[in-house]
Amino acid sequence: MALDYTTLDLLRQNHPAWRLLRAQHAPLAASFLHRVFIAPNVRTLSQADLVEALEDELFALRRLLSDNAFPGSAQSYLNDWAENDKGWLRKFYPVGEDEPHYDLTPATEKALAWLESLSERAFVGTESRLLTLFELLRQMSTGSQTDPDVRIAELKRRREEIDAEIARINAGEIFLLEDSALKDRFQQFLQLARELLTDFREVEHNFRTLDRRVRERIALWEGAKGTLLEEIMGQRDAIADSDQGRSFRAFWDFLMSQTRQEELTGLLEEVLRLPPVVEMRPEPRLRRVHYDWMEAGEHTQRTVARLSEQLRKFLDDKAWLENRRIMDILHEIESKALALREAMPAGNFMKLADASATIELPLERPLYRPPFKPVIEGIALDEGDAEIDTAVLYAQVIVDRAELSQNIRKALQEHSQISLGEVVTRHPLRHGLAELVTYLQIAGNWPHTAVDDESEEGIEWKGENDVNRKAILPRIIFVRNE
Repeated sequence: MALDYTTLDLLRQNHPAWRLLRAQHAPLAASFLHRVFIAPNVRTLSQADLVEALEDELFALRRLLSDNAFPGSAQSYLNDWAENDKGWLRKFYPVGEDEPHYDLTPATEKALAWLESLSERAFVGTESRLLTLFELLRQMSTGSQTDPDVRIAELKRRREEIDAEIARINAGEIFLLEDSALKDRFQQFLQLARELLTDFREVEHNFRTLDRRVRERIALWEGAKGTLLEEIMGQRDAIADSDQGRSFRAFWDFLMSQTRQEELTGLLEEVLRLPPVVEMRPEPRLRRVHYDWMEAGEHTQRTVARLSEQLRKFLDDKAWLENRRIMDILHEIESKALALREAMPAGNFMKLADASATIELPLERPLYRPPFKPVIEGIALDEGDAEIDTAVLYAQVIVDRAELSQNIRKALQEHSQISLGEVVTRHPLRHGLAELVTYLQIAGNWPHTAVDDESEEGIEWKGENDVNRKAILPRIIFVRNE
């Protein structure tokens, strides 16, 4: 973007981030929103919780400054910050709830990130960023190389470097990073982790904008359903196939890998125990930053799911309206026929498609047949000699819900997360579909459950007569409560 005068003047007048920095109560809004949303990485808050937190903030500031420092109420400030002329908060009603919730807008998060960058840093590292730049250039150069000989030569060079390092370690020459190098790399990790959460909110905002545009098109559409669906799905595919959409999908697939999750957890615990890192006093929440990424990504996935829900609702409404119109036409025909019953019009007033009569001869109809009357004899039946297990008649299938929950808890003691398919692999289904439905009910009530709509997994079991059954479900992941 060119930073010419006209562009900057338009941004100063219209961009929410610039309006926040120019606002009269900018320190209040920025500090409060950073404390309740950014610092704890909270995506949404209910109106009651947010009003209570802002009232506590205003009370503390009035005691520190003066009683007339902020004359407005907490609710009035929140309503003002969520207005279109401000655009610092997004006020919305979640599905199934009648209490409004609030969320930060991407513009507000950009402004808060810029304010954070203004503070002086005690340590400014450059080595790790330079190494990252070199590594990125190397990946782009190697990844775009089509000559097999060049790629093989690069792999051999890297293998020689690894062999040389192994030889030095065997010889007792172990290279360790200095404290400054560790702090440099850890500081860059913090910055990238924070920027990643900011990017998630912006990606979610883009999908939400598409969802709002779809609602507007549906509300104003008067043409055929197929044309509208083709246009909407084209926009959805355009976002999913864009650079941003493909990057988000690749990141989500990487993050949902159980192996990567366990590796991230181990690396974080190991790095946070290093003395130079401990001196930097990182936030305790950093230990579960990858779970914050997963939660933010799940919000984005739900926004995409709401887009599909709007399409289904549009089709259902269209079908209902078409059926209603058919009934209105039939009712109109009946009303006109009854109105003409007493005063028949003269001449021809209706055309018949077929004027010939359908003749049905009486002898072609079936004759009456009296029903068969059974003869019941009062003879006592003798007990037979066959041995039949009557207990089978009273056998019932009982699925132990507590046992299935215990299977999930045992698996989560060994892994931070596990999918439903992996649980069934460890504990095969003994009662078929009834047991699978019970697992789905447990997943709906589990404290931390993620659903990956982009991936599917098959769950197999043996039914009656040893017939193999298979169900295809979206990937359901149980996450351990840290």
